[in-house]
Amino acid sequence: MIKKQIYDKERVSFNLVRYEKYGKKFELVVEPELAIEYKDKNKDDVEELAELLRAQQVFSDAKKGVSASEEDLELVFKTNEVMKIAQTMMSEGEIQLTQEYRDQLREEKKRKLINMIHRRTIDPKSKLPHPETRIRNALEEAKVRIDEFKKAEDQFKNVLEALKPVIPIKEDNTILEIGLSMKHASALRGWLMNIGQLKKEDWKNDGTYSCHLEIPSGIKQEVMDDLGSKTKGEVTINMKGE
Repeated sequence: MIKKQIYDKERVSFNLVRYEKYGKKFELVVEPELAIEYKDKNKDDVEELAELLRAQQVFSDAKKGVSASEEDLELVFKTNEVMKIAQTMMSEGEIQLTQEYRDQLREEKKRKLINMIHRRTIDPKSKLPHPETRIRNALEEAKVRIDEFKKAEDQFKNVLEALKPVIPIKEDNTILEIGLSMKHASALRGWLMNIGQLKKEDWKNDGTYSCHLEIPSGIKQEVMDDLGSKTKGEVTINMKGE
């Protein structure tokens, strides 16, 4: 069943999807997070579309609460059915967000990027990861612009390049040589695959397991501590080349 949404124009009037054609302007009032996810994933699910609409109504001016005329809807969309029109608008229109919500999105992306940089990079002099506070300050000093609509992963390389004139920083990986007993091997192999890249594996006849795990150098201590905790110390770890 499609859920009927409630439209509160004072609260959500600027979180819109806007579409223009033939000189006519159309707006949908949306839940911004759901709308961004729906549009990013190119979804076409009517139930999910209904969830993101704050009003199952097409406006010519949502802020003023003015509905689009049936004549204009027929002219542009060849239908008056709101959900069919909404599908077209979500596919071809632009999301228009409040400045407050854009700032919130940008801060979330910045936090993700700072964490990624902290985990994936090191100071080439100390061979240690930069503290997150230092990375945040460097972003400000370098005047790095974070795109609130792009995934943090897609911005990582450009942001890292922008930081290099401000702080000594580089991507760096470490290969850990890990040995596990039969007691822990099967349970932990999947966990190891999720946090890094298994470069070499060896299962012995007695059930013991060894591997080379490549991970970002910034998280090597965290991984070693986690392995020690998960195995209660029943693990051997060496850093390849050291």
